[in-house]
Amino acid sequence: MKILLLEDDTALATILVDFLEESYEVMQTYSMKKAMSLSEEQKFDLYIFDINVPDGDGISLLKELRSFHDATPTIFITAFHDTKYLKAAFESGANDFIKKPFDLEELSQRIENIKRQFGLDALINITESISFDTKRHLIHTADKTYSMTHKESDFLHYLYKNRSRVVSSDELLHNIWEFDEMPSDDAVRTAVKNLRKQIGKEHIINIRGEGYTFE
Repeated sequence: MKILLLEDDTALATILVDFLEESYEVMQTYSMKKAMSLSEEQKFDLYIFDINVPDGDGISLLKELRSFHDATPTIFITAFHDTKYLKAAFESGANDFIKKPFDLEELSQRIENIKRQFGLDALINITESISFDTKRHLIHTADKTYSMTHKESDFLHYLYKNRSRVVSSDELLHNIWEFDEMPSDDAVRTAVKNLRKQIGKEHIINIRGEGYTFE
Protein backbone atom coordinates (compact mmCIF):
# COMPACT_ATOMS: atom_id res chain seq x y z
CA MET A 1 0.00 0.00 0.00
CA LYS A 2 1.27 3.46 -0.95
CA ILE A 3 0.71 6.44 1.37
CA LEU A 4 1.13 10.18 0.77
CA LEU A 5 1.88 11.99 4.04
CA LEU A 6 1.49 15.77 4.31
CA GLU A 7 2.96 16.87 7.63
CA ASP A 8 4.96 20.06 8.30
CA ASP A 9 6.24 19.18 11.79
CA THR A 10 9.71 17.87 10.98
CA ALA A 11 10.07 15.76 14.13
CA LEU A 12 6.61 14.21 13.84
CA ALA A 13 7.04 13.61 10.10
CA THR A 14 10.25 11.68 10.75
CA ILE A 15 8.57 9.55 13.42
CA LEU A 16 5.57 8.83 11.20
CA VAL A 17 7.64 7.96 8.13
CA ASP A 18 9.87 5.60 10.15
CA PHE A 19 6.79 3.92 11.63
CA LEU A 20 4.76 3.67 8.42
CA GLU A 21 7.68 2.45 6.31
CA GLU A 22 7.80 -0.72 8.40
CA SER A 23 4.65 -1.83 6.55
CA TYR A 24 3.98 0.55 3.65
CA GLU A 25 5.56 2.60 0.90
CA VAL A 26 5.50 6.25 2.03
CA MET A 27 6.08 9.58 0.32
CA GLN A 28 6.19 12.62 2.62
CA THR A 29 6.09 16.35 1.98
CA TYR A 30 5.78 19.54 4.05
CA SER A 31 4.03 21.48 1.29
CA MET A 32 0.40 21.49 0.14
CA LYS A 33 1.51 22.41 -3.39
CA LYS A 34 3.97 19.54 -3.49
CA ALA A 35 1.32 17.15 -2.19
CA MET A 36 -0.98 18.23 -5.02
CA SER A 37 1.81 17.72 -7.53
CA LEU A 38 2.62 14.24 -6.19
CA SER A 39 -1.06 13.24 -6.28
CA GLU A 40 -1.17 14.19 -9.97
CA GLU A 41 2.02 12.33 -10.84
CA GLN A 42 1.40 9.12 -8.89
CA LYS A 43 -1.42 6.98 -7.56
CA PHE A 44 -1.72 6.52 -3.80
CA ASP A 45 -3.88 4.15 -1.75
CA LEU A 46 -4.17 6.48 1.26
CA TYR A 47 -3.63 10.15 2.08
CA ILE A 48 -2.65 11.26 5.59
CA PHE A 49 -2.90 15.06 5.71
CA ASP A 50 -2.15 17.58 8.44
CA ILE A 51 -4.74 20.38 8.43
CA ASN A 52 -2.35 23.28 9.00
CA VAL A 53 0.73 23.52 6.74
CA PRO A 54 2.84 26.59 5.80
CA ASP A 55 1.49 27.11 2.27
CA GLY A 56 -2.17 26.25 2.89
CA ASP A 57 -4.23 23.60 4.60
CA GLY A 58 -5.07 19.95 4.11
CA ILE A 59 -8.81 20.58 4.02
CA SER A 60 -8.54 22.89 1.00
CA LEU A 61 -6.21 20.38 -0.65
CA LEU A 62 -8.67 17.53 -0.20
CA LYS A 63 -11.56 19.64 -1.50
CA GLU A 64 -9.57 20.29 -4.65
CA LEU A 65 -8.60 16.64 -5.04
CA ARG A 66 -12.22 15.55 -4.61
CA SER A 67 -13.29 18.07 -7.27
CA PHE A 68 -10.99 16.19 -9.68
CA HIS A 69 -12.73 12.85 -8.88
CA ASP A 70 -9.91 11.72 -6.59
CA ALA A 71 -11.62 9.35 -4.14
CA THR A 72 -8.45 8.19 -2.35
CA PRO A 73 -9.33 7.52 1.32
CA THR A 74 -7.98 10.24 3.60
CA ILE A 75 -7.11 10.55 7.28
CA PHE A 76 -6.59 14.00 8.76
CA ILE A 77 -4.19 14.60 11.64
CA THR A 78 -4.30 17.91 13.50
CA ALA A 79 -3.46 19.76 16.69
CA PHE A 80 -6.82 21.58 16.48
CA HIS A 81 -9.41 20.35 18.95
CA ASP A 82 -12.24 22.65 17.86
CA THR A 83 -15.14 20.64 16.42
CA LYS A 84 -15.46 23.09 13.53
CA TYR A 85 -12.30 21.56 12.05
CA LEU A 86 -13.72 18.08 12.51
CA LYS A 87 -16.86 19.15 10.64
CA ALA A 88 -14.87 20.88 7.89
CA ALA A 89 -12.63 17.82 7.46
CA PHE A 90 -15.55 15.46 6.90
CA GLU A 91 -17.36 17.94 4.67
CA SER A 92 -14.25 18.11 2.48
CA GLY A 93 -14.42 14.33 1.95
CA ALA A 94 -12.26 12.94 4.78
CA ASN A 95 -12.73 9.34 5.92
CA ASP A 96 -11.17 9.65 9.38
CA PHE A 97 -9.72 12.22 11.78
CA ILE A 98 -7.08 11.87 14.49
CA LYS A 99 -6.06 14.53 17.01
CA LYS A 100 -2.50 15.21 18.17
CA PRO A 101 -0.94 13.93 20.29
CA PHE A 102 -1.78 10.35 19.37
CA ASP A 103 -0.35 6.88 19.83
CA LEU A 104 1.23 5.32 16.76
CA GLU A 105 -0.86 2.24 17.49
CA GLU A 106 -4.01 4.33 17.22
CA LEU A 107 -2.92 5.52 13.78
CA SER A 108 -2.13 1.93 12.83
CA GLN A 109 -5.62 0.77 13.81
CA ARG A 110 -7.25 3.60 11.88
CA ILE A 111 -5.23 2.63 8.80
CA GLU A 112 -6.26 -1.01 9.25
CA ASN A 113 -9.89 0.10 9.41
CA ILE A 114 -9.48 2.07 6.17
CA LYS A 115 -7.87 -0.98 4.56
CA ARG A 116 -10.84 -3.18 5.52
CA GLN A 117 -13.36 -0.56 4.45
CA PHE A 118 -11.77 0.10 1.05
CA GLY A 119 -10.41 -3.35 0.23
CA LEU A 120 -6.75 -2.29 0.30
CA ASP A 121 -5.34 -5.68 1.23
CA ALA A 122 -3.64 -7.63 -1.55
CA LEU A 123 -6.22 -10.43 -1.55
CA ILE A 124 -9.92 -9.52 -1.64
CA ASN A 125 -12.72 -12.03 -1.25
CA ILE A 126 -15.42 -10.85 -3.64
CA THR A 127 -17.67 -13.80 -2.76
CA GLU A 128 -17.14 -17.10 -0.96
CA SER A 129 -15.97 -18.64 -4.24
CA ILE A 130 -14.30 -15.66 -5.98
CA SER A 131 -11.12 -13.93 -4.80
CA PHE A 132 -9.19 -11.05 -6.35
CA ASP A 133 -5.40 -10.83 -6.09
CA THR A 134 -4.76 -7.11 -6.59
CA LYS A 135 -0.96 -7.46 -6.71
CA ARG A 136 -0.75 -10.32 -9.22
CA HIS A 137 -3.83 -9.17 -11.16
CA LEU A 138 -5.60 -12.50 -10.88
CA ILE A 139 -9.19 -13.62 -10.32
CA HIS A 140 -9.56 -17.01 -8.62
CA THR A 141 -12.89 -18.84 -8.93
CA ALA A 142 -13.83 -22.31 -7.70
CA ASP A 143 -12.55 -23.97 -10.88
CA LYS A 144 -10.41 -21.46 -12.77
CA THR A 145 -7.87 -18.63 -12.47
CA TYR A 146 -8.15 -15.61 -14.77
CA SER A 147 -5.30 -13.23 -15.55
CA MET A 148 -6.18 -9.56 -16.03
CA THR A 149 -4.34 -6.65 -17.58
CA HIS A 150 -3.05 -4.07 -15.09
CA LYS A 151 -5.74 -1.64 -16.22
CA GLU A 152 -8.53 -4.21 -15.75
CA SER A 153 -7.15 -4.98 -12.30
CA ASP A 154 -7.01 -1.27 -11.40
CA PHE A 155 -10.53 -0.85 -12.79
CA LEU A 156 -11.98 -3.68 -10.69
CA HIS A 157 -10.12 -2.53 -7.59
CA TYR A 158 -11.38 1.03 -7.98
CA LEU A 159 -14.99 -0.14 -8.32
CA TYR A 160 -14.56 -2.40 -5.30
CA LYS A 161 -13.03 0.36 -3.15
CA ASN A 162 -15.96 2.63 -4.05
CA ARG A 163 -18.65 -0.04 -3.89
CA SER A 164 -20.91 2.06 -1.67
CA ARG A 165 -21.72 4.45 -4.53
CA VAL A 166 -22.15 4.84 -8.29
CA VAL A 167 -18.90 5.68 -10.12
CA SER A 168 -19.16 7.62 -13.38
CA SER A 169 -17.21 6.73 -16.53
CA ASP A 170 -15.49 10.11 -16.28
CA GLU A 171 -14.27 9.36 -12.76
CA LEU A 172 -13.00 5.95 -13.83
CA LEU A 173 -11.10 7.46 -16.75
CA HIS A 174 -9.48 10.14 -14.55
CA ASN A 175 -8.44 7.75 -11.80
CA ILE A 176 -7.25 4.74 -13.78
CA TRP A 177 -5.63 6.18 -16.89
CA GLU A 178 -2.87 8.78 -16.95
CA PHE A 179 -3.72 12.15 -18.47
CA ASP A 180 -1.50 11.66 -21.52
CA GLU A 181 -3.05 8.25 -22.29
CA MET A 182 -6.68 9.20 -21.66
CA PRO A 183 -8.85 6.87 -23.81
CA SER A 184 -12.48 7.17 -24.83
CA ASP A 185 -15.51 5.83 -22.97
CA ASP A 186 -15.14 2.68 -25.08
CA ALA A 187 -12.23 1.68 -22.84
CA VAL A 188 -14.56 1.66 -19.83
CA ARG A 189 -17.18 -0.41 -21.64
CA THR A 190 -14.53 -2.89 -22.80
CA ALA A 191 -13.14 -3.27 -19.26
CA VAL A 192 -16.64 -3.87 -17.88
CA LYS A 193 -17.36 -6.48 -20.55
CA ASN A 194 -14.13 -8.37 -19.85
CA LEU A 195 -14.52 -8.28 -16.07
CA ARG A 196 -18.13 -9.45 -16.21
CA LYS A 197 -16.95 -12.56 -18.05
CA GLN A 198 -14.61 -13.35 -15.16
CA ILE A 199 -16.62 -12.49 -12.05
CA GLY A 200 -20.21 -12.46 -13.34
CA LYS A 201 -22.31 -9.60 -14.66
CA GLU A 202 -24.28 -9.43 -11.38
CA HIS A 203 -21.28 -7.83 -9.62
CA ILE A 204 -20.82 -4.84 -11.96
CA ILE A 205 -24.11 -3.03 -12.46
CA ASN A 206 -24.66 -0.35 -15.10
CA ILE A 207 -26.76 2.52 -13.73
CA ARG A 208 -28.07 4.11 -16.92
CA GLY A 209 -26.93 7.71 -17.36
CA GLU A 210 -24.84 7.63 -14.15
CA GLY A 211 -22.11 5.00 -14.30
CA TYR A 212 -21.31 1.72 -12.61
CA THR A 213 -21.60 0.25 -9.14
CA PHE A 214 -20.06 -2.85 -7.61
CA GLU A 215 -22.32 -5.33 -5.79
